[in-house]
Formats: sequence, structure tokens, C-alpha cells
Amino acid sequence: MESIKQIFRIGNGPSSSHTMGPKRAAEMFLARNREVDSFRVTLYGSLAATGRGHMTDVAIKSVLEPVAPLEIAWKPEVFLDFHPNGMLFESLKADGSVIQAWTVYSVGGGALASDDLSDPQPEHVYGMSTVSEIQQWCDKQGGSYWEYVQQCEGDEIWDYLEEVWRVMVDAVHHGLETEGIIPGGLGIRRKAGSYLIRANSYSGTMKSRGQVYAYALAVSEENATGGKIVTAPTCGSCGVLPAVLYQIKETRNFIDKRILRALATAGLFGNVVRTNASISGAEVGCQGEIGVACAMAAAAACQLFGGSPAQIEYAAEMGLEHHLGLTCDPVCGLVQIPCIERNAFAAARAMDANSYSTFSDGKHRVSFDKVVEVMKQTGHDLPSLYKETATGGLAKYMQEQDGSFKTF
Repeated sequence: MESIKQIFRIGNGPSSSHTMGPKRAAEMFLARNREVDSFRVTLYGSLAATGRGHMTDVAIKSVLEPVAPLEIAWKPEVFLDFHPNGMLFESLKADGSVIQAWTVYSVGGGALASDDLSDPQPEHVYGMSTVSEIQQWCDKQGGSYWEYVQQCEGDEIWDYLEEVWRVMVDAVHHGLETEGIIPGGLGIRRKAGSYLIRANSYSGTMKSRGQVYAYALAVSEENATGGKIVTAPTCGSCGVLPAVLYQIKETRNFIDKRILRALATAGLFGNVVRTNASISGAEVGCQGEIGVACAMAAAAACQLFGGSPAQIEYAAEMGLEHHLGLTCDPVCGLVQIPCIERNAFAAARAMDANSYSTFSDGKHRVSFDKVVEVMKQTGHDLPSLYKETATGGLAKYMQEQDGSFKTF
């Protein structure tokens, strides 16, 4: 497996696969094609279907247009074989002839795949790629998941995770402080600040649950407006893990070192899914985004509350299992409905998975690795209209019920 840095990418929303990935691809293509007369970029499949709502064109234009004129072609009906998020970059001479062409795919979480990537390929730093293997290592060595991360990544991973946590906290704070309408045309107001005010008027479970909602909304609303966030594992699911960790830290006074260790564990579980299945909504539906985020947050919470490796694995398994089959059907192709609410609900479900696991001895019949296999197969069985194309499910229903809703 590659570094958990591939799971935790710092950048701007609203979409890791539709915004961060295409922007990075444009930067890489530009580095090799500066002496050109114009550019042409063709977007395929899911990128074309929901690209405007996800600001794909804005991200690409911000890189290429300052250098030369740019034409963007949209082909939502064409799905390339390798991945639904395909892009063709072309540099052109004045007569329209092609200087260089490059097909690249945005495969989720801001990562790219291509036969001809100019940047160095990520190094595989983990010798094990399943949770069952890693759990056996923990049992044999008497270690924890975060200690396996440290062994494989080296001590420098803690500096990276410290920056990840800082950006997460900043997103929570800024999201709570900011009010107003979220851009995109749906007329959705930011709710995080008001949710926190209401939560703090309660006590006990209602208070803690309301706080989790508020923190998840804060980060998700930041993402929806193009703010700075951390993929965990994607932009669309970036509010789940910060909400859980921030609420626990604020109410239980955990030191940052313990939070960073929980982040490492969360990243490890997310990395297993990324390696053996997918975290791309365009490939496997929202189960690969919100479902994986819930699993990561459940594992992190369980570790913080003293769970054994078996209990942590069980918490993560429940977080993913109970999101199996979740479709990705964003209204108007925006990361707003149902995405923002899903972050809040998944954060609460992660806390529930931790609680349920804590009551157990960690033994259960369905392993995390098996659920990852099932999620991959389920995602492949889902029709494309339920995988980030905004042509089915909730997106289609809203368009049919109200003519003001349209796919961008």
C-alpha cells in the first residue's frame, strides 16, 4: 500500500475527484506544454455529467487559461474503460494540429492514474494491505494500528498528520463562524453555527450529538464553498472524521498526540479500502466516500476510547457495512444535497459504531476486509446513473419535481 498521505490530501473543495484531481492533472500537463497556441480538454463520463456543479471547468481554467486559450468539451455519454472520470488533455498549434495528447483519470481522493504520469509514482510503503494481516501483526507484536503506521511511514508522518489536523480544525472553526447562502443555485444556507448554538442549550446525549452534527456541517459547508479542507478520504466526505475527532477532543480533553495517532489509524483503514476497492463515488457510489469516512471515524473513535485492535476493526466494519449500496446522486451535480447532511449522519453513526463495538469483545462474523470486497462488487453492480452522474435517484427526482433544479 501507498502512504496514508494519499488518503489525507490538503486542498480546496468541493470535490477531490472532480476539482482537486483535474486541477492537478492540468498542472502536470502544463509543466510539459508551455509553448503552445491553445489547449483542448475533453471531459468524459461522470466528470462531464456533474463537472460544472463540481467546478471542474473552473479548476482546469485556473491553470491553463493564463497561458493560452482553452476549449473544454463535455461528453457525459462517453465512459472510458478504465474509470468513469476520464480526461483528455491536448496541446495545439495555431493550425489546430495536436502537439501532445494525454489521457488521465481522476480515480478518487484527488489521485490520478495514467500510463504516462510525469511525476514520480507513489512509493508502496506498507508490506501488508489487509486489515486482517495488520491485526495479526498487532496481536503478535502487542502493538496498535498507529504503531504499524509509524513503523512503515517513519516518524516524519507525524509532522504531516499535525498539518492535516490543523487544517481540519481550521475548517471546523471557519465553518462555524461563517453564515450565508452556499453558492450553486440551490439556496442552501449554512447551518453549522446555528446547530452548535442549539446543541449547547441541551445536555447529555442531545448536546454531544448536536455538536457532532454542527462540526460535520461546518467542514462540509466549507467544502461546498470551495474552502480549504482535508480529504478523508474525499472532499465530499471530508466532514465526518474531523467532526468526530473534534467533538471527542473538546469534550474529553485528549492531547493532540492521541488525536494524531487516531488519525493514523483512520488513514490506515481508509488506505486498505483505497487499495483493495475504491473511494471514488463515480466508481462505486457514495458507499466509497461516506461509507469509508464513517469507517475511518469509527476506528479513530474506538482507539481513542481504549478499544482493542479487534474492537477497532469491528467498529470500522460496522461503519462501512451499514453504508453498503449507498448511491451517489447529487442534486444538480453539486456537493450539497444530500452530501452535507450525509456527513453529519455518518459522523453520528461512527460514534454509534464505536459504542456498539465497545460493548462487545470484538468478535464478529463479517470481517472488515470482506465488507471491502462486497462494497467493491456492489459498486460495480450499481448502474452509472447512481454513481455521480446526477441522472438517477434523488437528483433525477428533484429535477422532475421542480423544473428549477437542473444538472449543471
